[in-house]
Amino acid sequence: MDFDYDDQNIFAKILRGEIPNRTVYENDYALAFEDIAPQAPVHVLVIPKGAYVSLDHFALEASADEQVGFMQAIAEVCKIADLKDGFRGISNTRAHGLQEVPHYHMHILGGRPLGPILVD
Repeated sequence: MDFDYDDQNIFAKILRGEIPNRTVYENDYALAFEDIAPQAPVHVLVIPKGAYVSLDHFALEASADEQVGFMQAIAEVCKIADLKDGFRGISNTRAHGLQEVPHYHMHILGGRPLGPILVD
């Protein structure tokens, strides 16, 4: 698999501070911020600070510290957003997964019942 990272993608620009965001949580390995087009009452994007294109890229090449730090960021977002009734974590990957930004990110959605994952 070829994982060519485009450092001009919007999330890379957010990480560099070139584009503002509404930060929910940040640690050494991840940044979590509110989605600009929320699909649920809570819709937070969690992105690694490293240059990873997709979930499989992150799983293959991120260090153990990066992976743990990323998962801890997700846990903190869920705690901050008080998602004790549940949430959905979604990572769209490449064309068939409808990935829009070529930087790995996890959508954390909650705050209401979300319905089925796929409707077709």
